[in-house]
Amino acid sequence: MVVRAVWKGSLKFGMVSCSVKLAGAVSESEKVRFRTLNRETRAPVKAQYHDDLTGEPVEAEDQIKGYELSKNDFLVIEPDEIKALKVASSHVLDIDEFVDAGSVDKVFFDKPYYLLPGDRLSSEPFAIIRDAMAAKKASALASLVLYQRERRVLIQPHGRGMTLTTLRNRSAVVPAASVFGDLSKVKVDADMAEIAELIIAKKTGSFDPATFEDRYENALLDLIKAKQSGHALPKAKSAPRVKVTDLLETLKRSLRAEDGGVGKRPAKPSRPPSQEPAAQPPKRLSA
Repeated sequence: MVVRAVWKGSLKFGMVSCSVKLAGAVSESEKVRFRTLNRETRAPVKAQYHDDLTGEPVEAEDQIKGYELSKNDFLVIEPDEIKALKVASSHVLDIDEFVDAGSVDKVFFDKPYYLLPGDRLSSEPFAIIRDAMAAKKASALASLVLYQRERRVLIQPHGRGMTLTTLRNRSAVVPAASVFGDLSKVKVDADMAEIAELIIAKKTGSFDPATFEDRYENALLDLIKAKQSGHALPKAKSAPRVKVTDLLETLKRSLRAEDGGVGKRPAKPSRPPSQEPAAQPPKRLSA
């Protein structure tokens, strides 16, 4: 399979360097997409920029970027001025430090990519770096320029290759304390906590992405097929409303449902057999 690289450069590990490339780890090619049409002619419409002052359309060659200093006061930035901004990480993936992946809050995770050797000569040094990281259970922090922006990234071993995940800047992440800070401290009932833990234990499984189903995407496809064939349009099923009046009883019902007996009480355990010898039947008297 020919891998389409979205970035090519070198991975620097101390004095060791090897050629690497990035490939997208996610794809939206199967996603249902709609075109915007003119309701009357059914022809696709095109988006176009218009001048705020004159209302006239502005062609692509007449468009330029500007930074707003104050309302309606812009500093014009030329394309060549942006292209001239090159940092060291433009084509070099220089590992700054190694960290425990668990220490990186997942809210900082942005987009995943696959990292692989850029050529055959780089396969051995790439494998050495990958296997050493796997043996130490370490993840690498580095920086690179991707799509004209420098990004902080996390590199991790992944099978025969590695993954590279771009990280959000701290300024882009809302501090958890600002959201959770007003939550009151709740003392959880020990019995309810125990039942909740039992439900978790019964529902514990393994991660399998093949079980994921985008029900909204499937509903869109059903809608398209129905309209195309002239059949009645499918109707959305309303979710049943659940009114919780007794949390403890609701948890118990949930646990019984996981046991396969919805609405039934759990069977009482049978008494242990008596340790006394079983009574012998009376002997018949001879005539």
